[in-house]
Amino acid sequence: MTDQPSKADADREKDLTPAASRALAEAEARREAYRQKEAALPKEIGGGGGKEPGRYGDWEVKGLASDF
Repeated sequence: MTDQPSKADADREKDLTPAASRALAEAEARREAYRQKEAALPKEIGGGGGKEPGRYGDWEVKGLASDF
């Protein structure tokens, strides 16, 4: 995702209904609120990194995976 809107985005916004424009603005506000909450959380020290194991169903450490 880029921060700068492209020319195609500007053309598309001209064709949007008021409800669609409002929905896009609400979605952007939710994304910004999420980013602010995430930035306020303490940073993990010595974490595993990579993909979230709870979401993908397994843990991997030094090339060895264990499923829970």
